[in-house]
Amino acid sequence: MTDQQLIELLNELVKQSHESEWVEFKLNFHSDEEIGERISALSNGASIHNQPHGYLVFGVEDSTHCIKGTTFKGKSHKKGNEDIEHWLATRLNPSIDFRIHEFDYDSQRHITVFIIPAAKAQPIEFFQHAYIRVGSITRKLNNFPEKQAKIWRKEAIPFEKEIAKNNLHASDISHYLSTETYFDLMKLPYPSSQQGVIDKFREEGLVVKSNVYAITNLGAILFAKHLKDFESVERKSSRVIVYNGRNKVTTQREQIGVKGYAVGFEGLVTWINGQLPANEEIGKALRTESRMYPEIAVRELVANALIHQDLNEKGFPAIDIFSDRIEISNPGTPLVTPDRFIDAYVSRNDKLADLMRRLGFCEEKGSGMDKVIFFNELYQLPPINVIVAEQRTRVTMYSYKALKSLDKSERIRACYQHACLKYVSNEKMTNQSLRKRFKIEDQNAAIASRMIKDALTEKVIKEDDPESKSRKYASYLPFWA
Repeated sequence: MTDQQLIELLNELVKQSHESEWVEFKLNFHSDEEIGERISALSNGASIHNQPHGYLVFGVEDSTHCIKGTTFKGKSHKKGNEDIEHWLATRLNPSIDFRIHEFDYDSQRHITVFIIPAAKAQPIEFFQHAYIRVGSITRKLNNFPEKQAKIWRKEAIPFEKEIAKNNLHASDISHYLSTETYFDLMKLPYPSSQQGVIDKFREEGLVVKSNVYAITNLGAILFAKHLKDFESVERKSSRVIVYNGRNKVTTQREQIGVKGYAVGFEGLVTWINGQLPANEEIGKALRTESRMYPEIAVRELVANALIHQDLNEKGFPAIDIFSDRIEISNPGTPLVTPDRFIDAYVSRNDKLADLMRRLGFCEEKGSGMDKVIFFNELYQLPPINVIVAEQRTRVTMYSYKALKSLDKSERIRACYQHACLKYVSNEKMTNQSLRKRFKIEDQNAAIASRMIKDALTEKVIKEDDPESKSRKYASYLPFWA
C-alpha cells in the first residue's frame, strides 16, 4: 500500500466510536509477546465479525483515537537477533500473511500498522494459545466456546477466490489485467466487445460481479500488469538472486517479478536461463556448448514452485543461483512426500494449477517431475535433492560432477530416482540401465552393483523378483511400486 492509502485507511479506522474485536490502537511498544497475542486476537475477531482483516495500530491513543505518532518501528524492530516479523510468523499457527507497514502521517507523526488477515476455518494461535478481544481486554479464546465455534464453522474461502480489488467498473478490468495475454496463450480470438472479455474472465473465475466488478486473487496473480496494484498478491512475486560462488555472502544481481505469473512467466524463465553458465564437461551425450542445466527442467521446476506454493503462507517463490547449483523454492510444505513427487499428484491450488497447464506453462498432472529427472540424467547431472524445512519446499539441481565425486547418499538418491523414472516409463531398472545412466563401462559393472546394493540396504528400491537367483538379469523397482 502507498503512504497515501495507509493515511486514508488510518483516517477511516479512527472514525470508529471505540476499539473493537478487530481493531486495536496503541501509542507505543510494550512487548513482542503482546504483539503476538494481539495478532491472534484480532485475526480471530475479524473472522467472527466477517471482516477481511484486523488492524493493530501504533501511534493512536486508544481512549480518544487521537493520532499522536509512535517511536515504534515495526519493520526494523528485532526480537534478539531476529526480525520481529519472522519471529512472530514462526510462532503463529496456522501461519498467516500479516503485513507490517510504516508511514509518516505528517512530518511530526510516525505510524506503524499491522494488517492481519482474518482467521479461516480455525482459530489463529500464538504460542499454542488462541486469543480474542472482549471489550478492550485480550482473553484466551477457549474461555469463550461460542466465539470459538463461530470460527470453526466458517468455511475457508480458497485464496484464489478471495477478492484482490473491488468496486471496479468494466473498463477497469483491462486497465489492471493483461486481458490480451489470456486470449493469446489460449489461442483464442480476442472478443470484439469489452463485455465479451469480461464474460470469459468471469467464466474462468478471474473476475466476479455483484453490483460492481471485482478481480479475484486468481485473476491478479496470473494476469496483473503490475502486481503492486494488488496488495493481496504483491508479495507473491517471484525473486531470482544470482550469487558469486557457492554461498550467499555476495550477491551478483537480483530480479523481482513485477507482473502476474502468466504475463511474466516466459520472461522469468528466459532471464533465469540467461544467468546459468554453460557447461564445459557434461558428458558424452551432449555438446560442450550446452547450458549447465536443462532448460526444460528449469522451466518445469519454476512452474511447480509457482503452482504448488502455499498461498496462505508468508513468503514468495525464489530461485537462487550459485556457481555449483540452482535452488528453486516456494512457501509451504508439500501435500505429498518428496519421495513420491514423480508419481503422485495432489494440488493445493486447483484452479491456479488448471489454468497454468491450459495456458501451456507446465505439464499435465503427474508428468512434470519425470521430465525433470529424465533431462537431469541426460545431462549427466547429480540427482536432484528436495528439502522441506521452515515451512518451505526447496528443490536443488547440481552442476556436473563425475560419478567418483558423488558421495554415498547422492549415489543412493540417484539410484532411487533412476528406478522411479524407469517405473513411470513402464520399464524396470537394471544394472545395465544404471550403467547407461552414468556412462559406466561394461567392465566396471561392479560400480553399478555396489550402488544398487546400497540402495537395497537403504530400502529405497526393491527387487522385482526376490525369488530369482540371477544377479545378471535382476531388475529393480522403487520401494513404493
